[in-house]
Amino acid sequence: MPRRSLGKTRRIVVKVGTGTLTDGAGRFDRKNCERLSAELAGLAATHGLVLVSSGAIALGADRLGLVRSPRKSWDMATKQAAAAVGQPDLMAEWGRALGAHGRIVAQVLLTADDLASRKRFLNARHTFESLLEHGVVPVVNENDTVAVDEIKVGDNDSLAALVATCVGADLVALLTDVEGLYDRDPCHPAARLVADVHKVTSEVERMAGGAGSASSVGGMVTKVAAAKRLAAQGVGTALLSGRRAGALGALLAGDPVGTFFRPGAERRAGRREWLSLAARGKGTILVDAGARKALADQGKSLLPSGVKGVEGSFGVGDPVDIAVAGEPPFARGLAGYGADEVRRIAGLKSSEIERALGYKYLDEVVHRNDMVLTDPGSEATR
Repeated sequence: MPRRSLGKTRRIVVKVGTGTLTDGAGRFDRKNCERLSAELAGLAATHGLVLVSSGAIALGADRLGLVRSPRKSWDMATKQAAAAVGQPDLMAEWGRALGAHGRIVAQVLLTADDLASRKRFLNARHTFESLLEHGVVPVVNENDTVAVDEIKVGDNDSLAALVATCVGADLVALLTDVEGLYDRDPCHPAARLVADVHKVTSEVERMAGGAGSASSVGGMVTKVAAAKRLAAQGVGTALLSGRRAGALGALLAGDPVGTFFRPGAERRAGRREWLSLAARGKGTILVDAGARKALADQGKSLLPSGVKGVEGSFGVGDPVDIAVAGEPPFARGLAGYGADEVRRIAGLKSSEIERALGYKYLDEVVHRNDMVLTDPGSEATR
């Protein structure tokens, strides 16, 4: 999808960062929120629009008098308290600003655990579909008040990528406090804006460098990582300044604003999208080198003969990671047998499953149609 095709985009996820919604002192910038809302309302009139909004913790910190205290010194309870105080204010601001243009907003709070469950993922998808059918703008944030490290997405760039998978978006626009991705530190006098990225390479990841501003969680690294994951799903990503008037409209018109990461050629089916981006393995199936080659290079299913062992506990149909012992997982799939059953048939031929168990569901431990390949760190590549 080149820039000139962006006008055909049907559904868009727009992520607004803390730096776009706050001023230099860390206080809410109502004027910029109102300006941006006018653009978002116009976009919602012609596209399915989902808004992922940062800013709740910053607003809560302002209300609690924590603005002058470095966020890195806060414990989890303080961050969650700030989120609890700030989230109603954040929704009120979006409701007021978008309501001025005839748009109703809906609050959607998610954790990674919500999207890791296939059932809850589909429930969230149905809710989003109903809201969009009614012309409502869903405003999404991570449920910081209850999230702990084990169920946190971690940053709203990654959350935007997960939401895009959930709603079937064609494009994700990440609004930030810079114009886009630069080939070096934007403060450097020779820094050059990178207009188009055909593929996220190690050189592109090197350009991302550094962290976000003092008031934000993510930085350019998280944005490029999200763009890489989305490209593998066939979804384009744009990095734009959240303070440039008309940036979203210019992007959809094909104008050279910000940085556009082109999507991969193919879009995955919904279940495979969920497996690669949202699902979390409930356990790990350990395989030998031969099985790894068959799965990764030849597109084969995982047979019991290639299984060396099992870590954790999972049931039939649960997502599981697949790895060679001592290495990061290279694939994720839906288990055809439970953990105890896989232990009992490990190393056997498919024809021997019934003799070992007394029954047989499938010839495969994980079928290739229920599997995706991943990079180390569980970022999808195929």
